Amino acid sequence: MGNAFACMPRKEQRGAAAVSRSKRMGSARSARGGPKLTPAEEELLHRQALAMAIHQHLDAGGSMSRRIDAGASLSRRMAPGSTSSRRRGDLPDSVTNAKPAPIVLENLETKKIVLVHGEGFGAWCWYKTISHLEEAGLDPVALDLTGSGIDHTDTNSIATLADYSKPLIDYLDRLPEDEKVILVGHSCGGASVSYALEQYPRKISKAVFLTATMVKDGQRPFDVFSEELRSADVFLQESQFLVYGNGKDKPPTGLMFDKQQIKGLYFNQTPSKDMALAAVSMRPIPLAPIMEKLSLTPENYGSVRRYFIQALDDHMLSPDAQEKLVRENPPDGIFKIKGGDHCPFFSKPQSLNKILLEIAQIQAPAALLKASSPEETAAAMVTGPAKS
Repeated sequence: MGNAFACMPRKEQRGAAAVSRSKRMGSARSARGGPKLTPAEEELLHRQALAMAIHQHLDAGGSMSRRIDAGASLSRRMAPGSTSSRRRGDLPDSVTNAKPAPIVLENLETKKIVLVHGEGFGAWCWYKTISHLEEAGLDPVALDLTGSGIDHTDTNSIATLADYSKPLIDYLDRLPEDEKVILVGHSCGGASVSYALEQYPRKISKAVFLTATMVKDGQRPFDVFSEELRSADVFLQESQFLVYGNGKDKPPTGLMFDKQQIKGLYFNQTPSKDMALAAVSMRPIPLAPIMEKLSLTPENYGSVRRYFIQALDDHMLSPDAQEKLVRENPPDGIFKIKGGDHCPFFSKPQSLNKILLEIAQIQAPAALLKASSPEETAAAMVTGPAKS
């Protein structure tokens, strides 16, 4: 199931925003090291943190309206903007600081964009992106994966990537056969996107990997980070970040970085208000899904167009590691965000929005439009159809 935060009236937002910094940080500490919070208390923390972030945007002069999607997903709207990005592959370079081309909604293959968060995050992290996309007339949906956001599944019980990705797979399963979506996966959420491509290729128009684990067949999501975090065997033996939810005598079940490590790895360019939101919202990272090798086929995974967005100031997945990813598993297009850390939805939301709008407007080559099955689509992509 895809969960989301309930919306708060303006009056409650201002009340939540008035909570003192010491109280907020105390709540964050108790969520980690003190008595375990009840689900209601955890959800209240999430609401307060998100309300404070929204309140900051309102005070800055932004417009904000909110709705909850029928599928229990988070949706927001705010004023759009754009900064520079660059792409390559079969796409021409974007002009630095150019204004984005006006979006023509009737020419889009789909207006539905499904946002898949990375490890430790939840639907809450996409609040700026949803604001921008909805303002442009698109239909964004953000899901909580299992044990993430306000899905209260114990992360220590998540044993497979299928378990972790179930809310995304359930969403695609319920999607009508004549509808398609664009999937956007951040960080280790890229593995869930790849898994979904293999399961439901005909329901996915495009897949976007935002500084994400765009793995190959037989590769583990963890392997993407191995240069930064050492080999899996060494990491599992020596890491102080491991969580042993089933006891020290059992294999580790998760990962949890401390506050300073999270700031250095994920948020080196992120505004302080968004770091405060993350401090009370991030959850332990289930280990099993990122240690699982994916089985991906050309007929399914390979039949969907993929795009990769690089963040050039990313400390979690370095630019060199990102270059290696796209070199070894080439996507259909590559975009770059200057000055973006591992979380461009916080650090460079306008640049990210511009790129997502550009990708949404890319039309399928004629040969792909004529293909009636994943096998025909894969063959069309291999033979190199004429570019639109």
